[in-house]
Amino acid sequence: MRIELPRTVERILELLRDSGYSSQVVGGCVRDSLLGECPCDWDVATSATPQQVRALFAPLCRVVSTGERHGTVTLILDGEQVEVTTYRIDGSYSDGRRPDGVRFTSRLCEDLARRDFTVNAMAYSPREGLCDPFGGQEDLQRRVLRCVGEPDRRFGEDALRLLRALRQSAQHGFSVERETEKSLLRNRSLLLRISPERVARELILLLCGRECGRVLRRYWQVLAVVLPGIEPMVGLDQHNPYHRFDVFEHTVRVLEAVPPEPVLRLCALFHDMGKPECFTIDGQGIGHFRGHPLISEQMARASLTALHLPRRTVEEVSALVRHHDRKLPPERAALLRALHELGETAVRRLLVFRRADWTGQGTWPERLVEVDRAQALLEELLAEGACYRERDLALSSRELMALGVPEGPYLGVLRGRLLDAVIEGRAENEREALLSEARRLIEQE
Repeated sequence: MRIELPRTVERILELLRDSGYSSQVVGGCVRDSLLGECPCDWDVATSATPQQVRALFAPLCRVVSTGERHGTVTLILDGEQVEVTTYRIDGSYSDGRRPDGVRFTSRLCEDLARRDFTVNAMAYSPREGLCDPFGGQEDLQRRVLRCVGEPDRRFGEDALRLLRALRQSAQHGFSVERETEKSLLRNRSLLLRISPERVARELILLLCGRECGRVLRRYWQVLAVVLPGIEPMVGLDQHNPYHRFDVFEHTVRVLEAVPPEPVLRLCALFHDMGKPECFTIDGQGIGHFRGHPLISEQMARASLTALHLPRRTVEEVSALVRHHDRKLPPERAALLRALHELGETAVRRLLVFRRADWTGQGTWPERLVEVDRAQALLEELLAEGACYRERDLALSSRELMALGVPEGPYLGVLRGRLLDAVIEGRAENEREALLSEARRLIEQE
């Protein structure tokens, strides 16, 4: 078995080996290579200390101290960044995040023994081949995620490993080994010790994984620790002919139906989270959730802000959640109005989401035809350069002022009314037609 390494990584391994040090690529890059996937990055482990690595590579490339206290330096060679870490044994994890200290070792197996899962505890070098002391290759073939050593200890060292297990399960289709799963569920409250930024990163990767639905269904209790709004959705029968599934199952199906793009996946997760709070049943036994988009938006905004996600992401997700129930019929005026109020990107996302939302209801497939028609009309409007913004008007502010309109607030109001007339089809977006409409509006005033 041979793993194809980037030439830069080969050079680093060769130089370390020729200088008398043991060195291998380790962790996720080995796992991904064995899965036939392209690794995002390559990590090197070596018997050389950080000082020895620095002395060896400083004449050849830039060396950055990214975590020298814990044995890691970053080499920037041929325009690529490669982390090189000394074999180490971790000390205690008093903060549940990183070891209080490390002890360097000359033995690769001791370094691999501190890692989270067997599929991530493999190393490879072109000369020595695969080093797999914990059965990671077999677990990889069986698509099983199993802790190295005692699961409670691994999760207690770094609680983020709980989310990493779910994320890797969603990304790669792994099932979780029985004892590891028991420990994962038993230790889920440890997630409260993890910083919001680290939780957010793993959460988004999980939601964008190809098997996120399966993972959410099985491990919703774990995610509910950091997103408490999930629990009330589970098992909540909607008592509504438009919904075949309970709120949580509907949510998961919508997640599975939208593309794996963070804003859409986050919107899917939150779009109905406000339903439990406003659930009512009428005299005919029909369930209603009046006002749930606004409540869901508030919950999304609060949760995403608490996770320290970028402000732009928070705003885009919140807006999409707020408007997720907005009707977008295949009608020119309705789509132009939506483009004016929301913008092209948001309308495109909203159409994608409406399709997924109706798919997740499992009741009215004919509604998908309406989405297709609205999508086709949207493309026509954009292709023809249809007017939906004030700057698209074929009449300038200067021309309106020439009619006697004073510069100031009323000028803006008048331009808005002209745009309304164009959107609603009462006036063509042509200079003479707009002048005529402007005179009419001025006379009304």
